[in-house]
Amino acid sequence: MARRRRGLPVNGVLLLDKPAGLSSNYALQRARRLFQAQKAGHTGTLDPMATGLLPVCFGEATKFSAHLLDADKVYRTRVELGAITDTGDAEGEVVERRAVPRLTEADVEEVLERFRGEIDQVPPMYSALKHQGRKLYELAREGKSIERAARRVKVYDARLLSLADTAFELEVCVSKGTYIRTLAEDIGQALGCGAHISALRRLATGSFTTEGMLTLDALEALPGQAEREAALLPVDVLVDHLPRLEVDAVAATRLNHGQSVRVEAGELAEGETPRLYRAGAFLGLGAVTGPQEVAPKRLLSTVAD
Repeated sequence: MARRRRGLPVNGVLLLDKPAGLSSNYALQRARRLFQAQKAGHTGTLDPMATGLLPVCFGEATKFSAHLLDADKVYRTRVELGAITDTGDAEGEVVERRAVPRLTEADVEEVLERFRGEIDQVPPMYSALKHQGRKLYELAREGKSIERAARRVKVYDARLLSLADTAFELEVCVSKGTYIRTLAEDIGQALGCGAHISALRRLATGSFTTEGMLTLDALEALPGQAEREAALLPVDVLVDHLPRLEVDAVAATRLNHGQSVRVEAGELAEGETPRLYRAGAFLGLGAVTGPQEVAPKRLLSTVAD
């Protein structure tokens, strides 16, 4: 007999403004407790030092969270020059200090240009990537260093916001898998003085921005469950970049039973993944398997026949 899941069947997406000092998982669990939700997951880890946008998926939304893991991100960061730390940020130990040359905005812009576009980046030891089943940061804390292969990432834009004597602020738009700490370290090396970050804030993930974000304190201040759930975005916002396909009640029932259906698929080509709706209600995702034929791919379990 299956165990009954504790909590409420909450479904939707919360745009959480993660505070500094909390791990993404700890922030997630606090949000889950506030909503008394049966199931929750986040869509991309933020370092404990980092703040900003952490989309949290509840219930059925967790089925589609992978679409945000692959999304581009926007960050604002403060880069401190002249000191290299073992973690790449201000929470680590300084392992080397160097003199900082007198830099102009033109000097920094010249170096930033080298990091725009596709670049190779070696992931940091202080990361959640795994080696032989263990997270790299666990090995790093034991004083171990594992050789890591460089990965191809993309920096769509790196915009200089301000420049002081030994620091500058930067706003970057990057592809998935890009480490801002490593980017700052590499820029520091190119400037000849080394660098680490002292602040990091995520401003966007895919189509989501800081608009509508809520802090844990703001959620806690809401009077009740109904008000908290009203703050959630609907599940299908996670896949609103995919084409939309309406089906009738008969087709919806067949899809829900795992069967393919004949539909008017319009311009959809074989292999595409449409969002499926019946009378405006989101059903989940389908897969175009042939001319005018769609099979179920990932449906909501709450869909009624």
